[in-house]
Amino acid sequence: MKPTATGSTRVLCLLGVLTAVGLMPWLSGKDPALTVLRARSAEQEPTKEALDAVREDLGLDAGPLSLLGSWASDLLHGDLGTSWVSGTDVLPSVVSGLQVSLGLMGAAFGVAVLLACALVAPVLLRGRRSAGAWAAMLAAMPEFLLATVALLVCGVWLGWLPTSGWAGPEYMVLPAVALGVPAGGLLGRLVADALPAVLDERWVELWKGAGVDRRYIAVAALKRVLPPLVPQFGMVAVGLTGGAVPVETIFAVPGIGRTALGAAKSQDLPLLQGSVLALLALGLVMGAVAALVRRRLLGPALRDAGLALPPVRPVRAHPAVPLALGALLTVAIGWGLLRDPYAVNTAARLTAPSWSHPLGTDGLGRDVLARLGHGAAPTVGTAAAVCLLSLLVALALGFLPGVAAGAADIANALPPVIVGILVAAAAGPGTGGAALAVALISWPPLAAHAAALVQEVRASSFLTAQRAIGATPLWILTRHVLPSVAAPVARHALLRLPGIALALASLGFLGLGAQPPAPEWGLLLDESRAYVERAPWAALAPAVALALLAGLAVSGAAYAQGRKAARVVKKEAPVGV
Repeated sequence: MKPTATGSTRVLCLLGVLTAVGLMPWLSGKDPALTVLRARSAEQEPTKEALDAVREDLGLDAGPLSLLGSWASDLLHGDLGTSWVSGTDVLPSVVSGLQVSLGLMGAAFGVAVLLACALVAPVLLRGRRSAGAWAAMLAAMPEFLLATVALLVCGVWLGWLPTSGWAGPEYMVLPAVALGVPAGGLLGRLVADALPAVLDERWVELWKGAGVDRRYIAVAALKRVLPPLVPQFGMVAVGLTGGAVPVETIFAVPGIGRTALGAAKSQDLPLLQGSVLALLALGLVMGAVAALVRRRLLGPALRDAGLALPPVRPVRAHPAVPLALGALLTVAIGWGLLRDPYAVNTAARLTAPSWSHPLGTDGLGRDVLARLGHGAAPTVGTAAAVCLLSLLVALALGFLPGVAAGAADIANALPPVIVGILVAAAAGPGTGGAALAVALISWPPLAAHAAALVQEVRASSFLTAQRAIGATPLWILTRHVLPSVAAPVARHALLRLPGIALALASLGFLGLGAQPPAPEWGLLLDESRAYVERAPWAALAPAVALALLAGLAVSGAAYAQGRKAARVVKKEAPVGV
């Protein structure tokens, strides 16, 4: 694939997204003039004269295509237009929000890197096999729940840090921790999962025998592990900015994500277009930086010779880990399925856990255990379907790196909230629309991982030997390339299953996903957020369930792949061994 294919795909996807954003007021089926009038003055009567005045002022009578063309023409001259609601220039608002989000992104990414180093250190220095389910559980912690708990504990109860606003460095601590902990768990798990394969290579044993200092070996191992994972670091960095809308909302942080959400709700089209354009530009820049860092890590010799790192193989897990996690989830879900999730008892509101209500009750007196059990199917089932679809798309696009890279840059720069708004505008809010929105933007990390592994497997010496002995391309693809790529990418997809569930939950949190009274786990978190200080068990139940789901997904995949690797070794061992 020529380099120009990536640029062409990127431009086409960019134009498609901006066109969809420009048509959003008309896709919703609502009168844009009515929405803008209510945003400007909620008390003003929506008379025909008032609506006609708004249409004339905004040029709505010209139609959506004319407005989109005018905006594109002004954009070429550096003008993002004027806000439909406030009447001020859009550019200063976008720049201000982007600066805030960049500061928050930098702080959160620093927290993520520190946490990832703590998770990787035992594997790198002490020879432990993996960070295990702990990292996956951290990756599955909901950002908005962490933000709420941090606000209550550190801000309200202890009074250590401010709880809202953006007036100094101390204001970014709590939001950065809430965003950085899940990202650090994800990055630490990816690196720790790849390290054992490198540490088992022959050169490590030779270096140890030669007396090379362990620190030099650790640095060399990291240099071999990081290149395939650098794109993931870049995507996580962008995700910290674009996907932080709930956290920015909880802490009243005036970031670009919160600006875009507010503009979408008020249908302030120029401000929404400018915010989305800023997010896309940030995604393109971070993608280019990640590609540059990866090339520098590979070095000129590997890059110019077409050589790369060997594909990593998954580590093994003890069978007791997935069995224990699966048993806990099964018991909780099965017990909850025996109860009524919709029975309301206002006399038993926010009661503590007891024998009659093992996990307590929520704000309406409904049994939390019952809602947890009945919410497993819509939560896990929908996330699993999205995860499988993302995996299939990623494996297909892994062999089309030019197309995948261009589309991934655009898709990864869009947070689920923005895509959810666009989908909900056309199809209405609901579980199906939320699933489609998450599916549209969940494949880029997997596709980048698959593309990097495909490149490295194709450049390996054993494939050169296979071609030399006359192996057909189909044989090489099905017997060598796909098995080497599919296993780690499938494990990566399982690792992202709880994250996908949380993305669906965040859309429900913002009113774009599952609707009340559905017992969906993300909706349970949202409903319990208002009284988390009085009844923390209502929020902890779905949060712990998501964490157990993460541990089960990762440890189960590790155990399955470890069993498969053991069978291959046994099959290929000489007779009598």
